[in-house]
This record gives sequence, C-alpha cells and structure tokens, in this order.
Amino acid sequence: MMNDQVKLNFFASTPEPCSYLTNRNAVSAFANPHMDMDMDTYNNLIQHGFRRSGSYIYRPHCPNCQECVSVRVPVKLHPFSKNEQRILRRNSDIEVSTVSGKFREEHFDLYQLYVNQRHFDGSMANPGKSDYHRFLICDWTETLFFEFRYNRKLIAVAVSDVMSTGLSAVYTFFDPEFEARSPGHHAILHQIREAQSRDLEYLYLGYWIKDCKKMSYKNRYRPLEGYINDQWIRFQ
Repeated sequence: MMNDQVKLNFFASTPEPCSYLTNRNAVSAFANPHMDMDMDTYNNLIQHGFRRSGSYIYRPHCPNCQECVSVRVPVKLHPFSKNEQRILRRNSDIEVSTVSGKFREEHFDLYQLYVNQRHFDGSMANPGKSDYHRFLICDWTETLFFEFRYNRKLIAVAVSDVMSTGLSAVYTFFDPEFEARSPGHHAILHQIREAQSRDLEYLYLGYWIKDCKKMSYKNRYRPLEGYINDQWIRFQ
C-alpha cells in the first residue's frame, strides 16, 4: 500500500489475548515504525481501515476473525436525533475550546483520573507520562485536543486528527464525576459538528465489534459506514 511516492512495509504482530472478545487471540498488521510517516500516507491508509496509536499505524489482522470493523459517520448526512439534541442541550453550559496536540499537564492529570477509575484492572492502569505520550501524542499528525470545561474546570478532552476527508476520533477521557452528562457521547457529537463546520465528509470512529459491549455505542450514530471486504458499506 502506498501513495504516489512512499512504499510501506507491513508486519504482523505476535498473537496475544484479545482485549474485546473472550477466548480469542488478536493479531495486528502494522506499518514499519522505522519508516517516515506523513499525513498524506496516513490519509491513504485510513481509507483502508487503518488507525493510529501514538505514531504507530495498525489494523486488525486476525487470521480467523473479522469482527473488528472500521466505521465512520458521513457527517453531512447525520440527522441529530431527539436524544442527541437532548445531550447537546444538557451540555449547553459546557465551554468547548480547541488546542493543539501537545502534552499538557492538566490533560495528563485528567487522563490518569479517568484511566485509574475506568480501567483500573487492565493494561492501561496507572499510566505514566511516557504511556500517555506513546498513546496520544504524535509529531507528524495534525491533532486537535477539544477541551470541555464546566465553570472553568476541565471535565473532558477529546483527541482528534484532522484528515483530508474528515476528523478521526482518537480517544476521549473525562472526569467520572460528570458521567451523568454523557461526556463521551457529547464529545462525539461535538466532533460531528466540527467536521461539518470544516466541510469535511466523515468522522472516523475506529473499530466497532458487534458482540462487544464496549464498542456497541458506535452503532448509535447513523448513517454509519463500515470497511468490509475492502470497501466502505453503508449499514442498514
């Protein structure tokens, strides 16, 4: 896979227990991390179901499983449902600002709080600054951090890459104290509106897995397209 100038090599990871489906092993295909990456190349790869984690570009490549489906929302066709309009009204007192994708101590403190309450028993628990940096910061992407504040208090951060065809939602973390406001849902709705305002076509949501409760929320955004059998297909 390549753009007009760059040819990439891909490798397969060693099998490891799947984080989403029990009694299964997961394998990823990833771009050679020692080769220079740029946004033109990544814009090509995301069209073929790839994602980034930090500066690493990967796609599920499990030999006996195709449950991970890359999904995206065609934002220009998205009708905000009554429930989504309620979420937006409920959070109308939240101030949202956009900052560049650099490390900030305030963001890291909120990330630690979120991970240690929501993922305390997993591999993400007790993250250090190096873990945070490897996961979210990348020096070759155009990355935005959307800050959500209530009475000036930072309560959520949504990390999003600006692609040629849309925004790519990388990760959202928030203060669990404000969970009743549905901050994760609100963050995605904000990114849909942000993509619309930039006249972009899509919001990429990463991977959806039909039988995984953690991923089920992505199916609420309609219309929704999935990358299946090397083509984007509109879900019914």
